[in-house]
Amino acid sequence: MRNRILVTVLCAVVAFLLANAAQADSAAVERDARYPAHWWTPVPTNGAPSWEILPQEAGPGEVILSKRNELGLLSNFAPTPFTFHGKKYASLEGFWQMMKYPEGTNDARATFPGLEWKLTREQVGQLTAFDAKHAGSAADANMKKMGITWVTFEGKRIEPRSTTSDEFYKLIVEATREKVRQNPEVQKVLLATGDLVLKPDHHQEPDAPAAWRYYKILTTIRAELQKQQTPFTPVETSQPAPFPR
Repeated sequence: MRNRILVTVLCAVVAFLLANAAQADSAAVERDARYPAHWWTPVPTNGAPSWEILPQEAGPGEVILSKRNELGLLSNFAPTPFTFHGKKYASLEGFWQMMKYPEGTNDARATFPGLEWKLTREQVGQLTAFDAKHAGSAADANMKKMGITWVTFEGKRIEPRSTTSDEFYKLIVEATREKVRQNPEVQKVLLATGDLVLKPDHHQEPDAPAAWRYYKILTTIRAELQKQQTPFTPVETSQPAPFPR
């Protein structure tokens, strides 16, 4: 019993020291004073979701697009409504996940025996954050039962992970560009990042397709916007409430 207690105490001490070391490392990284300091405010690692990359983990010249501050507006999860090809979507995540759902009663996904679609394609397009993500996970399960990997947009089948076509990537870039263009606050926050290297706030697979690298897509769009702007001057941005975690 004594040994067990000792091991538990030692584990707690080690965890405490590692957390302090991580925060110390973050404090040692020099941050550009032109930008809001709270973008890098250390967050306790204890209790943080396993998927999350915390603000303090950004390297020199980098910023994590954390959902814990206004940079979360740049996330696909953000409630940033936009119209795309004549249809309204509540978020980029909703747009992404709805493509996994049947487009009509004659869709192969709708007629496949034994499948249940609890939401319609239109309903998923009006979801945000984890609601949209969970809807996508439910669709993934149905797609696995069907043995398919394609999604559809305007009746056309597209392979999101294709290694020979960039069609899906181009579609996501186009939708992201519209999200930014139609939401002034999103555009303002994106431009406020200046020349910082944008980094994701969640761990991604090493060989993630280009469409998954939203931070790189945003970097491209930022460069397009900067060409239309006067020389960079940091601006204050509002801080929306953190996303539900």
